[in-house]
Amino acid sequence: MAGTTSRSRSTTSGRRSPAAERGPRPLPLPLRLLVMALAFLAMVAFGAVLAGLTLQPSPASEALTHSNLRPGASLELYWHHPDARDALKQVGGNVLLGLPFGILLPVLAPGARGLLRVPALTALMMLLVELVQGALVTGRAFDIDDVILNTTGALLGYLLLGRRLGRAVHARAPREPKPAPARGTGAARGKGTSQGKGTGQGKGTARAKASTQPKGPRGAWGRRLRVGRRKEAGPASGRASAASK
Repeated sequence: MAGTTSRSRSTTSGRRSPAAERGPRPLPLPLRLLVMALAFLAMVAFGAVLAGLTLQPSPASEALTHSNLRPGASLELYWHHPDARDALKQVGGNVLLGLPFGILLPVLAPGARGLLRVPALTALMMLLVELVQGALVTGRAFDIDDVILNTTGALLGYLLLGRRLGRAVHARAPREPKPAPARGTGAARGKGTSQGKGTGQGKGTARAKASTQPKGPRGAWGRRLRVGRRKEAGPASGRASAASK
């Protein structure tokens, strides 16, 4: 009883249900369009907030701003900043600006899903924002560390929520299992192979027996040889009989 129960448990645990193998079912088309429309509106609202925070001129800080093309330089200044709250505000604000990209991009664009695609697209967009900010907006400067922090925020947003939302909205349709081959064809093939093996073995044994038996001379040449042997044997037998007499 214990053996049968353990076997049944192993079989039930080893085999998964069809629903578990198929994974999440795709959403209906109207619901999917609704979710994508809401994500688009959220992205537009976030774009307006981003433009207001990054592209707003600041003439008062024009003398204090300078461009940074070396990764890590601004982060080092934040680390040694006397006011920890101000440094945390700068770092945390740039990370939070990247979170919506990691959450909304997988919902809006199924092809943008991926651990490398989401950060790459975020880095490209924020790089364009920094270029416009440093070239056209007074009191703003290009900072490569801001791009790095924004990309880090997008990666965190994708890992925390964006990946699950993208899979739920754009789930792939389950594939139908392939039909199993008919049993009759397999049995016929098995019989054919067994018959072929039997006939082959019979022919092989017949050939082996034929090869073990001694073979005599064949044709006219064999007949002449037999006649010559008989003629030679005749005088020899007559001499032997005369000698014995």
